[in-house]
Amino acid sequence: MDGFVLKGDICWSESPNEIKAVADGYAACLDGACLGVFQSYPESLALPLVDMSGKLVIPGMVDLHVHAPQYPFRGLGLDLELLEWLGEHTFAEEGKYGDLEYASRAYKIFVDDLAKGPNTRACVFATVHEASTLALMDAFEKSGMVAYVGKVNMDRNCPGNLLEESAEASLEATKRVIEGSSGYSRVKPMLTPRFVPTCSDELLRGLGELSERLGLALQSHLSENKSEIEWVKRLCPWSESYTDAYWKLGCLNSRTVMAHCVWCTDFEMDLISKSGAFVAHCPQSNINLSSGVAPITQYMEAGLNVGLGSDVAGGCHTSMLRAMTDAVQASKLRWRLFDQSVRPLRLEEAFYLATKGGGRFFGKVGSFEPGYEFDAVVLDDSEVKSPFPMNILDRLARAAYFCDSVSAICKWARGKRVAGA
Repeated sequence: MDGFVLKGDICWSESPNEIKAVADGYAACLDGACLGVFQSYPESLALPLVDMSGKLVIPGMVDLHVHAPQYPFRGLGLDLELLEWLGEHTFAEEGKYGDLEYASRAYKIFVDDLAKGPNTRACVFATVHEASTLALMDAFEKSGMVAYVGKVNMDRNCPGNLLEESAEASLEATKRVIEGSSGYSRVKPMLTPRFVPTCSDELLRGLGELSERLGLALQSHLSENKSEIEWVKRLCPWSESYTDAYWKLGCLNSRTVMAHCVWCTDFEMDLISKSGAFVAHCPQSNINLSSGVAPITQYMEAGLNVGLGSDVAGGCHTSMLRAMTDAVQASKLRWRLFDQSVRPLRLEEAFYLATKGGGRFFGKVGSFEPGYEFDAVVLDDSEVKSPFPMNILDRLARAAYFCDSVSAICKWARGKRVAGA
């Protein structure tokens, strides 16, 4: 048996409405699983102690939507809207990843930086290139983090150097990546049609069939931007909506993550709910690219599966601590300026989305409840000074709002120490 007990000021979510906290608590890990949180050291377990007294201990955070090849140009072109930004910045950078040496260097920077933050898991877009996608998977596997990584599929409406020859060629390349990743234990392949405008009906249908036959996860974008939605209407006149196009082509099920969902109608919400798909809420990106703000509390109250995404490089920060505060702030602006029928997000809910909410896509992940996979992050918030005592929940709130002053000094995923933290 392999395990340890982690001591610190521990907090975690069991529901969206409450954060549990134990000062000077002990979180026990055995063979990669959490045995629970105890007020005193569990002597009967006879496990070694990792003493992080005085530090905040939270579950590992989950990024449900991030583009690894976009990491080098974070912060650039964000005065543009989505479709212009894709044309002027994204496709130009992603074209470089046909060069395996460049891709390996860029992906190492991305994964190394991610390992330093509070995230332990992610759903990640690569590019259309097979070899560089496998290089990204390799970097994640070596880091100790857990990830789904997808080779992007595009067979229409993109630059020639990223355009795959046909739907059949795109599907065959995807199958080769799936086969090439079979030796990994912490990284799984994820089917990744970029979005409807760059994927033919034949390609999307083929990916839906592949997902069903092999039980593979799938990620894409949905209803991010109004111009994008109008484009989909022209491309798919046979569908009743953007969501319906994915649904009818077999790309919407409980293994699916759809990023954004800013402008979904009630009909589309019902389809998402029926499918069991996850919504990756990406507040910073949606503001940066003038897309809007998703009615996230409405989705939660309707029972949809929701987590948070950084959407780098539409978003500039990989930390889900930052995504928490962005989500709260964006929801308040939406409520005040646009629709007061949808209440703002509470910090407790944002913490849940960043941990257990997104973690549910990976299984029993994102909490310190017994039986959950042991993902934990130790945060040093000592640089956030206060002249009066702060309880754990106050410290968590400040860690989120002052995330640049808080360090993830160590972390574990599935009970294994993550290199670089």
